[in-house]
Amino acid sequence: MRRERALAERTVADFGEQWVRYTDNSGFYGSVELFHDVFGPLLGPDDVRGRRVADVGSGTGRIVHMLVAAGAAHVTAIEPSAAFAVLEEATQCHGDRVRCLRAAGDQIPAEDFDLVVSVGVLHHVPDPRPVLRAAWRALRPGGTLAVWVYGREGNEAYLALVLPLRWLTVRLPHRPLVGLCWLLTAGLGLYAAACAHLPLPLRGYMRSVVSRLPRDKRFLVVYDQLNPAYARYYRRQEAIEMLAGAGFTEVEAYHRHGYSWALSGRRPRA
Repeated sequence: MRRERALAERTVADFGEQWVRYTDNSGFYGSVELFHDVFGPLLGPDDVRGRRVADVGSGTGRIVHMLVAAGAAHVTAIEPSAAFAVLEEATQCHGDRVRCLRAAGDQIPAEDFDLVVSVGVLHHVPDPRPVLRAAWRALRPGGTLAVWVYGREGNEAYLALVLPLRWLTVRLPHRPLVGLCWLLTAGLGLYAAACAHLPLPLRGYMRSVVSRLPRDKRFLVVYDQLNPAYARYYRRQEAIEMLAGAGFTEVEAYHRHGYSWALSGRRPRA
């Protein structure tokens, strides 16, 4: 338990340092179009428009901007790391439609939210159960939880590369890590270009998402994979059981571009 807590704290610190350094969410990288790409059929426009939403692990506010653009009536942005000041500054433009709370994911206020969203967060939490229980309490009866996590199925070739590499990268100082990530970013660009012509693994993701990102945002995708101390890649059944074990019903899983899992579940009405 002590080791797990230390790993979780280090991961939060890693992301805090990352988001203080890299704050820009412009273009397709921070668009509502990409938000809908993440959740596919699980979360339509009417599931966000006019809703009261909590965003868990808001970082620099990228998902908050997406939710506001999608028409959310109000967003509570929750972030525990040193990037909280960045989040506050980045979301000031939305006025009273956004409230920022410096809190951990297991401290979501129980305010009868219509929707709780967590994108790219739970796979960096060694024990996500307290976060999911907090999300259940925070939702109104019938409210929806929507999460996105790294997947294992369809990702085998990538994981054969990245898992051994992460053994090194989580130990590297910042400057060598940045140099390595830029080198890998160049390789990612070449791979994405090749996917336009060849039936390579992750071709759909490369063509629909990566090829539309400018070089600096591709760097962030790479850095985000290699920087944090903890990362888990979920199998479909593991991801479903994670939500169901916290009391969510009607749990659905969407295999986004055949490599990651978007999930939704509801807090029962009674």
